[in-house]
Amino acid sequence: MAIGQHADADSTPRDESAAGPPSLRRRAWIVLALLVCLMLVNSADKVVVGLAGVGMKQELGLDDAQFGVVQSSFFWLFAIGSVLGGWLGCRVSARWLLVGIATLWAISLAPMAAQVGFTAVVACRVLLGFAEGPTTALAMQVVHSWFPAHQRAVPSSVVVAGAGIGPLIAAPVLTWVIAGHSWHTAFGVLAGFGAVVVVLWLIGGDSGPEAAPDGGHGGHGGSTAAPVLPERVPLKRLFGTGTLIGVPLLFFVAYANSSVKISWLPLYLQEGLGYDARTAGNLVALPYLGGAIAVIGVGMVSRSLAERGISNRITRGILPCVLVLASGLCTAAFSSLDRGALQMTLLILASCLNSAGFGVAFAGLADVAPAGQRVMVFGIITGVYSLGGVIAPAVMGRLIASGESAALGYGDGFLTLGVTMVIGAAVALPLIDPDRDAARLAAGS
Repeated sequence: MAIGQHADADSTPRDESAAGPPSLRRRAWIVLALLVCLMLVNSADKVVVGLAGVGMKQELGLDDAQFGVVQSSFFWLFAIGSVLGGWLGCRVSARWLLVGIATLWAISLAPMAAQVGFTAVVACRVLLGFAEGPTTALAMQVVHSWFPAHQRAVPSSVVVAGAGIGPLIAAPVLTWVIAGHSWHTAFGVLAGFGAVVVVLWLIGGDSGPEAAPDGGHGGHGGSTAAPVLPERVPLKRLFGTGTLIGVPLLFFVAYANSSVKISWLPLYLQEGLGYDARTAGNLVALPYLGGAIAVIGVGMVSRSLAERGISNRITRGILPCVLVLASGLCTAAFSSLDRGALQMTLLILASCLNSAGFGVAFAGLADVAPAGQRVMVFGIITGVYSLGGVIAPAVMGRLIASGESAALGYGDGFLTLGVTMVIGAAVALPLIDPDRDAARLAAGS
């Protein structure tokens, strides 16, 4: 059983301080810290091309459309890697699976430290995307194996925050490396750091003690009994629930925003708004800082509301949808503003709101997916929403290239992105209801 998991499904969840032996609780938080490190490297690997974009375009002779291909190529096999990783996660120890994929990260980054051409760059990004595809699903599966359902919102949010901490640290550091040495050196630094994280995970990382087939079901923080999910549910039935339709849609538009930020934000600040490279590198860190704080804060708010008896429909469904919808409005708003404090404030706010709901929405997914199928469900959903990362950077590149100026092209791109997010979040909002769908699955077992 996970830490603090009750044998009686009708009992009220205990306070976290009473959740399992102290040694087990310490190990849970150590594993969580290692997962954050993995997510940190994972996200830094994504953002480095955007930071190196100006130098890469000049050295390789790439136009905006070609650079959009480089950025989107990361996601070409991302979905396949996500689904394959989810399938393997049901059969291979997460400890060794994460070691394998993190090793592939380092291997895919190493060639970029030397002179490469356009084709080699695309090939390395495709391999990196394939290897990084399963990371979020596996990290969530591992963290959920250490914490019971009523405590998952905060640890899930901390894992997601790791993806924000990576660029927060990487943006100024890699900008300094690129300015002082070259963009090739930045890739070499990341390859070395990835190898270090692999060793740390080998030493201290592993799945948690959850063993019961129905372990971790439900997510009520109050006295309401959580429904006991069946050991397995046909995937067709699982993905016919509103929650497993709405969450991938919500994640799709949110990840489109994230991938554009990773791919184009550094160049937007330089080419679209006219900031110098060092200033742009520092400004890039601000949305990630705000996002990391917001995602943990929303996780804590979600848990606090659940402990007061507020339903998962609100804390893990409506809340993330409203956040993404508000992010879309901010994105559309800053796209039409000139460079300045208000424009940068809206840009940062859009990023914070977009990231904030990921952790609690993943906790909502865990309420509906049986424990034995959770990593596969996470992998499939990650594969689906990653298509936003394939489409959005390439579309942005086309819109920039077709604009009368760089600034107007970027403005059109971000306006299109913002409207898409608003529509996607509005459609997902009535669909997501973990309490309803878990009850229906339990009743049909």
